Parts: sequence; structure tokens; C-alpha cells
Amino acid sequence: MLKDNRIRIIAGHYGSGKTEFAVNYALKLKQIKPQVTIIDLDIINPYFRSREKIDLFEEKGIELISSSFGKAITADLPSLSANIFGPLQNKEKEVIMDIGGDPVGMKTLARYRSYLKQGEYDLWIVINANRPETSDFEKAKWYAESIQEEAKVSITGLINNTHMLEHTTIDDIKKGNDLVSLLSDEFAVPVKYISCIRKLEKEIPKELKGEVFPIGMVMRQKWMDTK
Repeated sequence: MLKDNRIRIIAGHYGSGKTEFAVNYALKLKQIKPQVTIIDLDIINPYFRSREKIDLFEEKGIELISSSFGKAITADLPSLSANIFGPLQNKEKEVIMDIGGDPVGMKTLARYRSYLKQGEYDLWIVINANRPETSDFEKAKWYAESIQEEAKVSITGLINNTHMLEHTTIDDIKKGNDLVSLLSDEFAVPVKYISCIRKLEKEIPKELKGEVFPIGMVMRQKWMDTK
């Protein structure tokens, strides 16, 4: 994590697990860095947004910036806070930007393009090969190309987050590895992380691409679990 650039932009299709990864990343980063800010730029999806965990972030000392309306009921309105500019300029702060899941949602990022200097940011695409929108190379390639076009920012890495929630198997992760490996070659960017549930952490084959990044189900409510 210490080798990652100061501003981490995390994008992924709805259901890819991008927000789960972003939240887990922020919590882990806070253990080694004093100033961590997570910016919720997802104005597309109504569920599973990082802003839902504001109480957890406050408890851990992580700054959350999202809607200009703060905690008010109108916080779901697509109005972005002017406070976003501060952490992007303050080089003492580590920043995670959680972006809307489709190319249209990435248009919000284009607004901050002038603050994203080469070598100071990462744009990671979270890929779940079990989702229909990114289930094969052509679909995932189109998605990644659309992200770059709308955001006006280049991809710097990929995250294999192929999962079936608590039913995820090593075969799922291998399936994702095959896909992100092709995308890695296509876009000439590395596979940064293999995101997986913690019970699979020690079972990941060493030949798979990416650093193993075990996560907890922070965003998922217990009542959603299947029996």
C-alpha cells in the first residue's frame, strides 16, 4: 500500500465490489497513515455507498466527504461538496475516491482532472468476472475504455475482485485472474490486488497476478447473508 500513489481512484461496475474494496482499503490504510480521506463520488447507485459508513469512519478517524448536504436526508442528491478540492491539493492526506459504477458516473471525476497529476494518482478498475457486464474480455475491455473516455484519466491498474459473496471459491478467483491478465496486457497496466474474503487468503495460488488483499464484509448487512 505504501507504494501506491497518494490519490487512489477506485471504479467498478455495480456489483463488482468496488465500494467494499474502497472501504476496506481506507480502514487498512488508516493503520499506517495518520490522515486518510475517502471521497464518495458515487452519485449513480442508490445502495452500498461508502457514505453509509460515516459513523465507522468517524470512529476510526477517517475523513469522509460526499454530498454537500452532509448527513441530511438530502445527502442522496447528486450535489458534490466543495470540500473535495482540499484533500486533492493537500499532499499530507492520503485519498481514496469511490467513483460511480458506470461510465456516466465517471463524468464526475473529469471535474477534478486538473488535480490529478501523472505519478500522483492511481485509477484502479475493479473487475468481477462473475458479473454479466464484465464477464468476458470484450465486455470488460469496452467498460475500461469507456471509463477512461468519460473520466479523461488513464487507468493505472486492475483489481481482481471476482466473487460470489460468502460462497466465493478459489475457482472464482482463478476465473477473474484469467480475465484481468488479458486486460493487463491490453492496457499495459499491472494487476494490483486480488481482493478476496479472508477465509480464502492463504489458499490463493502464488502464480496468480496481484497482491492478495483480504477484506471483510463491511458494507454487507448481516440480514443479507444466505443460510
